[in-house]
Amino acid sequence: MKENVRQYILILEDDEDLSEGICLSLQSPELTFVRSRTVAQAKQLLKERKYDLLILDINLPDGSGLDFCREIRKISRVPIALLTAKDMELDIVSGLESGADDYITKPFSLMVLRARIRALLRRNVPEQRSEYRKGCFHFLFDRMEFYKNGQAVDLSKTERRILYLLVFHEGQIITRERLMDWVWPDGAEYVEDNALSVGIRRLRDKLEDTPSRPEYIRTVYGKGYVWEME
Repeated sequence: MKENVRQYILILEDDEDLSEGICLSLQSPELTFVRSRTVAQAKQLLKERKYDLLILDINLPDGSGLDFCREIRKISRVPIALLTAKDMELDIVSGLESGADDYITKPFSLMVLRARIRALLRRNVPEQRSEYRKGCFHFLFDRMEFYKNGQAVDLSKTERRILYLLVFHEGQIITRERLMDWVWPDGAEYVEDNALSVGIRRLRDKLEDTPSRPEYIRTVYGKGYVWEME
């Protein structure tokens, strides 16, 4: 069993107090923030690992965040948010035309920034895969057909989304927070916490041989859930 699916965010910001404050406030078991003060340093960091989100300031000591954004877009579709004190329409248009996915102006609240980050990370969850076949299960997500031992299983939209994230991260612990964000992308914060527990329970009722002793959708106490096939 693997640990939580960790996502990496690179912040390119020359204001060290600001970048440190963002990292300390938003760091979590799922999110790791890496800081950079210059474009040159950011380029080196991008060579060393894959990132799930880039947050770029526009005005930097050794270049422009807009130019760097354009450069990245030539080789990658990683989500990018531009971070700047400017709030002029022309700057916003320039930022979006450079390939940025979002535009965050200073000053901002951490609550708003957290919501923007979650939204951008959701865009980066791959949905290209549509078929899962293993053991007694055959799931066709694009056709919304689900089988266990050849018998059709009817799943709700919520159950399908939970199942999708779990089976295509087989063996990896998915936290409740990430599942909530994935299943209810338009406002997980407004959904009752037990809604996820209900969805998990109903999935187990439909897919497990003995729902009270689940073999496939397992709870990792204090961490989340994991899909495992022996």
